[in-house]
Order: sequence, then structure tokens, then C-alpha cells
Amino acid sequence: MSDTLHPDAAAGESAREVVTLVIRHRIKTGLEVQYEQWLRRIVSIAAKQQGHLGVDVMRGRSDGLQTFTSVLRFACTQSLQQWLDSPQRRELVREAEPMLADGDQTQVTAHNEFWFNSSVEEARQPPRWKQAVVSYLVILPLSLLVPLLWGPVLGLSPLLSGYVMSNVLITLTIVLLVVYLMMPAATRLFAAWLNAPASDKGSN
Repeated sequence: MSDTLHPDAAAGESAREVVTLVIRHRIKTGLEVQYEQWLRRIVSIAAKQQGHLGVDVMRGRSDGLQTFTSVLRFACTQSLQQWLDSPQRRELVREAEPMLADGDQTQVTAHNEFWFNSSVEEARQPPRWKQAVVSYLVILPLSLLVPLLWGPVLGLSPLLSGYVMSNVLITLTIVLLVVYLMMPAATRLFAAWLNAPASDKGSN
């Protein structure tokens, strides 16, 4: 798959917009340990790149093979493109190719929205009930705590304490925390459970 960003991903993007690179690898049998060592090296190198904001790695299985989904976030398209074009990454990808069953599968979006979605045909999407459970565990405590944290501030001004403005501030806070902090951490924490093979049919 080409490492050049699709024009739609770069169109109209501001320097402050988070860009997400999703990389999916299926590992040939017997090479899992070798791949894990390679993955630790490339994650460490990517973390030193300009504009790098973080990475989440999720493990699963597809057609009997171990799969790794790495989600890298960069501050802007330019920073991501520099990493994609860097000699270091190209050399590391060439080093990993003999271990990969399907090659280097990449996807770029101009949003930090990768939670459960899967665009690779072979990859399994977690059952919807599991997605709902994780989302509930993330959103419920925020819906209880954020209004309490905003309470003292809202009480300082009649304008802020109004029904519309108070809900705007509380909802905005919850959305930002979910998208940029809590959901990426939750999907990483529950990755093994989310991607575990279904024991019953029709769970999606």
C-alpha cells in the first residue's frame, strides 16, 4: 500500500488537527517474537519524530495468525508525511516485510477517531455489545464527574450557569476527554477482550 497521504486526508487540514495513521500487520506463524522486537524498535523511533503525539497497539487474531494494529497520532499531515517518507521508516518496513503475511497495511485519516473501526477485510471488528460496554465504562464516570468539576466555575456567573451554556461546556469537556484521552486508553486496556474470538454466533 502506498505511503503517500491521500489528498482527501490533507485537504483543508489545519496545523492543529490531529492526523491518525493506522497500521495493520498479520504475522507469519513462528515469527511473532521477532516481530514484537521489531515493533518495539519502530515505536521507539517514531516517538522521537516531530509532531508525534502517541501510539496505541492492539493485538488480535485473524485466520489463525497473530495481528497487530498500531494507531499513531501526529499533530499535522506534514509531520506524518515526514515520518512516512523518512529513510528510517522505509528501511524498518523493508526489514519487517518477510514477517508479514499481507504486507504493510496502512490507513490515514484526518481525525483522531479510530476506536473500533476496521477497514481491512481480514480484520475482525469487535462485537457491538463489547463496543457498547467499553463506551459505557468510559462515558458513565465522565458524565458523573465532569458536572461536579464544572459546578464551582458555573456558579461564578449567571451566564455560565444557564441551561444552554452549562450543558455546552459540560458536553464539550466530555467529548474532548473521550476522543483524545479516555477512549484510546480504554481500547488499549481492553484490546485482548475486544479482539478475543467470539464463542457464540450472531454476537455482532
